[in-house]
Amino acid sequence: MENFPLINMEKLNGDERRATMNKIKDACENWGFFELVNHGISHELLDNVERMTKEHYKKCMEQRFKEMVTAKALDDVKTEVNDVDWESTLFLRHLPSSNISEIPDLDDEYREVMRDFASKLEKLAEELLDLLCENLGLEKGYLKKALYGSKGPNFGTKVSNYPPCPTPDLIKGLRAHTDAGGIILLFQDDKVSGLQLLKDGEWINVPPMCHSIVINLGDQIEVITNGRYKSVMHRVIAQTSGTRMSIASFYNPGNDAVIYPAEKLVKEESKDERIYPKFVFDDYMKLYAGLKFQGKEPRFEAMKAAKA
Repeated sequence: MENFPLINMEKLNGDERRATMNKIKDACENWGFFELVNHGISHELLDNVERMTKEHYKKCMEQRFKEMVTAKALDDVKTEVNDVDWESTLFLRHLPSSNISEIPDLDDEYREVMRDFASKLEKLAEELLDLLCENLGLEKGYLKKALYGSKGPNFGTKVSNYPPCPTPDLIKGLRAHTDAGGIILLFQDDKVSGLQLLKDGEWINVPPMCHSIVINLGDQIEVITNGRYKSVMHRVIAQTSGTRMSIASFYNPGNDAVIYPAEKLVKEESKDERIYPKFVFDDYMKLYAGLKFQGKEPRFEAMKAAKA
């Protein structure tokens, strides 16, 4: 199996820029995922985020998770569970407005660190969108503008912990799905693995790596690129030992953003036979809420039918 795409962003500034851009292009076309190193976010900040996230889980989330497991009798399942995930989650919203000050149980220092981290990730997301534009032959800023809507993008972070599971063969850490939105930036545990993506009919491990940021593309990027870049099914496998940290930040369209394939990427002969629909992002999210753990194709067809 070919190696998981690893992109060294420092190489964008020198003689290896073209080769690095080609690696990003190949990753977007054939994987839907890639891993970034030398991305500009300091190791010190990442270490602080990881330390505080794990401390917060131990202090505030671990006992609640255990109570949920007991209440749902998940610690003694005998058959496969398909309606719940083995994860503990916390959601932070950054844009268009932040809710970090409203989340209970967060230390002030943790709030500040997560605000700083979010601002760095927002900048990185927009830098990556422009790299995608360059590879696609779209004008700089096209993807950011396409996702913007009237009030700017939705940007938020899902902080997850996946504790040890006694029956990982019967319950997933997170069931298989594609992400609904734009571009996703993941800071994951570098010791406990579990994230997998589906490629050519096989589940492939996304390798844990210290201080890296894993990128994956959401359904909206697939639509805007007219299928040149694909959102890819992925899942989290529960583990019998170790708690896996996962901090996924979602740079998504604004609620009223109108999503459709970029004209430049639609061939003349197929303009009357568009593969992808045109829709308002919020309408897609309402549909996604009930169909997240199914394939994306029925969602696209449903949006087409609604438009018709």
